[in-house]
Amino acid sequence: METTLLQYVWLIPLGVFVGTVGTLIGSGGGFILVPILLLLFPALSPQSVTGISLAVVFFNALSGSFAYAGMKRIDYKSGLIFAGAALPGSVAGAWMTQFVPRFLFDLVFGSLLIVVGVLLALQGKSGTGRNAVDKVPKGKPGVSLFLRTIIDWEAVQYVFSYNPIIGVLISVLIGFVSSLLGIGGGIFHVPLLATALNFPVHIATATSHFVLAITSLTGSFVHLLDGELIRSFGVIAGLSFGVIGGAQWGARLSQRFHGVWIIRFLAGSLVLVGVRLLLGAL
Repeated sequence: METTLLQYVWLIPLGVFVGTVGTLIGSGGGFILVPILLLLFPALSPQSVTGISLAVVFFNALSGSFAYAGMKRIDYKSGLIFAGAALPGSVAGAWMTQFVPRFLFDLVFGSLLIVVGVLLALQGKSGTGRNAVDKVPKGKPGVSLFLRTIIDWEAVQYVFSYNPIIGVLISVLIGFVSSLLGIGGGIFHVPLLATALNFPVHIATATSHFVLAITSLTGSFVHLLDGELIRSFGVIAGLSFGVIGGAQWGARLSQRFHGVWIIRFLAGSLVLVGVRLLLGAL
């Protein structure tokens, strides 16, 4: 029994790291955890990797959401809309992992990370500020914009608007891809919220975490039914114990980072991890 426990102790500090970084940038940590699992456990199937990751992402997102709720940075109304749109894709993506071979999984995952990272690095400062009032764009004729006003615990007011139709379409696609890859979707949701939908980054990271808690739970349930979560219980327990604490720390650290630096850190991390996965797959 003692030997078995020692096998999983090292997963706790790894979980703390994943939880801290994942919550800081609103990604849930799946984009960090999946490549680590791929490198450390080369014999694991994509189905096992995504099952473990989605379960851990859920505990990270749940813990981080409680922290961001205390900071009053979650746009609950928008979050529920996005989560509802992403749920069908989340279920389909989790189910599809059983048909994806490992080398193809690594290749697609690595390429996608690099593309998103480069685009994010090139997009500049659009939507990344933390000004008291963000500029509200004017809508095109016939297009209804959804106006939002969020006041956080520091009395900072965020005013922004977005096209809800675009938000729903983005969420449907992200729900499928994120569950297929086991990353929870925050790594795509945050930059898209901050750019295509004009969310201030600090609101985007908090709202993304709220959406993650819902969608990752749904994807995890699919893997629970196929038995993957039961077989990987020890790994999930060790990582989850760490991410719960790390998520609290990451949420607090987010107060000290300007939105621009969060985006830059996210872009750099995506490219580095993507390159490493591609090298392993080719």
